[in-house]
Amino acid sequence: MTRKLTALCLVVSFIAMASSGLLMLVVDRPSFTMRLHPVHKLFGLLLIGAAATHLVLNARALRRHLQDGRVLGAGFVLAVVLTAAYVAATLQPLDEATARQLDDAARRLEDGPAPR
Repeated sequence: MTRKLTALCLVVSFIAMASSGLLMLVVDRPSFTMRLHPVHKLFGLLLIGAAATHLVLNARALRRHLQDGRVLGAGFVLAVVLTAAYVAATLQPLDEATARQLDDAARRLEDGPAPR
């Protein structure tokens, strides 16, 4: 049952992450991205949990795959590309006042409407 539930969570969370990520890419408006962010974040957490469970359940097979030098090399290249993308995004300058405004707006959206 754990494997079936893990597979279901992986599929649903992947669809949610992929569709919300693509929508945020296509609809290039910060207001839209901020509204979709809570969905993206929630299913991102579900994806992490399901992926971790999947890795634990399939650790032996994963170790066998990594014994192939080509697979290990491809994994290394992907890790380098991911690291470079994170470094590039982190080093991209953003005005502190603008960043604060974006953070405040996102916080308000995630907290929901203010009580009246």
